[in-house]
Amino acid sequence: MVKQSIFGRMAQLAKANINSLLDQAEDPQKMLDQMVRDYTNNIAEAESAVAQTIGNLRMLQDDYNEDVKNAQDWGNKALAASRKADEYRGNGNVSDAQKFDNLAKVALQRQMASESEAKAAEPSIASQTDVVDRLKTGLDQMKGKLNQLTSKRNELVARSKTAAAQSQVHDALKSIDIMDPTSEVGRFEEKIRREEAKVRGQQELAESSLDAQFNQLEDLGEQTEIEARLAALKSGNAKPAIGAGGTAASASANTVDEADFDKL
Repeated sequence: MVKQSIFGRMAQLAKANINSLLDQAEDPQKMLDQMVRDYTNNIAEAESAVAQTIGNLRMLQDDYNEDVKNAQDWGNKALAASRKADEYRGNGNVSDAQKFDNLAKVALQRQMASESEAKAAEPSIASQTDVVDRLKTGLDQMKGKLNQLTSKRNELVARSKTAAAQSQVHDALKSIDIMDPTSEVGRFEEKIRREEAKVRGQQELAESSLDAQFNQLEDLGEQTEIEARLAALKSGNAKPAIGAGGTAASASANTVDEADFDKL
C-alpha cells in the first residue's frame, strides 16, 4: 500500500502517451518542462516516503537488537545467579542458594520474554526490509527515468529549435529565389516587367503620333510650295524648269495656257 501510494502517480505518468500530449499542447517545450517539474516533485515526495519507511525499519531493528541484547544480558544474569546459588549450596547455605536460584529463574523468564519479542519482530523486519529494498530500487528507477525524460526533453527542444531554424532559412531562401515566380524577387521582377512594357507601349504610341504629325507637316510643306510657285507664276518670277534655259523657259512658262495641259 505504501509502495503503491508512492509510485502510483509515477506509473501513470510513465504510461502516458507523451506524443499525444505534445501534439495537443500549444507549446510542447512548456509541456515537457512541466513534466520534468512534476516528475522531480514526485521523486522528492517518494524520497521522503522511502526515508520514512527506512526510518520505521531502523526503529524495528533497534527494538529487535535491544531485545536480543536484553535476552543475552538476562541469560548472563541467570547464569551468574545459578553459579552463586551453587556456591552457597556448596557451603551449606541452602537459604541463600535457594534465593539465587529463584533470581536465576526470574532472569531466565525475562530472557525468554526478550527472545520471544525479538523472534516476533523478525517477520516484520524481514518484510519491511524487502519493502525498503524494492522502494530503493524503484526510486533509483525513477531517477533514471527522470534523467531519460530530461535528456529527451533537451533532445526534443533542440530538434524543435533546429526545425524552426531550418524552416526560417527555407522561407528566407524561397523569398529570394530568383527562379521562383512566386518569390518576393519574382513578384518584384514581374512588376518591373509590366512597368517596362507599359513604357514601351507609351513610346510606341508616342512614336505613332509623331509620325502622323510629320506626315501632316510634309503635306503642309507641299501645299506651301504649290502656293509659292503659283504666286511666282502670277508675278512672272517663276523658277525655270530643271534642265531648261532661263529665258526660253520663262517665255514658255508665260505662254502656257489651259489647252497645254490637255496635251500633257
